[in-house]
Amino acid sequence: MRINKLLSNYGLCSRKEANKWIEEGRIEVNGELCTPGQWVELSDEILLDGNPIKEQEKVYLILNKPVGITCTAARNIEGNIIDFLNFEQYIFPVGRLDKESEGLILMTNDGELANRILEADNHHEKEYIVTVDKKIDDKFINGMAQGVKILGVITRPCEVKMVDDYTFKIILTQGLNRQIRRMVKTFGLNVTKLKRIRILSIELSNLETGGWRKLSKDEIQKLEESLE
Repeated sequence: MRINKLLSNYGLCSRKEANKWIEEGRIEVNGELCTPGQWVELSDEILLDGNPIKEQEKVYLILNKPVGITCTAARNIEGNIIDFLNFEQYIFPVGRLDKESEGLILMTNDGELANRILEADNHHEKEYIVTVDKKIDDKFINGMAQGVKILGVITRPCEVKMVDDYTFKIILTQGLNRQIRRMVKTFGLNVTKLKRIRILSIELSNLETGGWRKLSKDEIQKLEESLE
């Protein structure tokens, strides 16, 4: 496989960061400096800063992301989620949650699992609690559930339940850009609060805003089973 893919699979860095390490001359393969995009085998001797690379222990944790934090691994962006979390190992966010939204974000160094979760065709569920600036009614709930035209497409039918006059729960199986906010806007309303509370089998529960925790073995197992 390509060297940058191997380093990413090992949980050492992103593919972009791997390319940077190669350009800086920090990677050697079988005694020679690595070249960008080089093909490597698991049997090759691969050194990072003169030390053999080792596959990192897989990390799975959830963060209750506060409003104002950006879901990006780019450290040059102010308020990025990596600096906010300040975790000792390389991890990255699985998917995105708008800067002005809050709630559950899965963080990991497992690129393969992340890709399986983000695969659009798999219809993986994500659940949100949403508050809007005007009263909602059955017409709004039914309209949201049936699908709304945004970004040139009709959104997939989804489950929507009213919580109170200004709040509803929604379960999406797709992830269009700012989807809920765009859907709500078509009915002449604006989102005032948006919180994600579940991804697949992983629930936010009572985790405090800004807090994080590692997933239990049971949670990881259930997540894996939900991806089969």
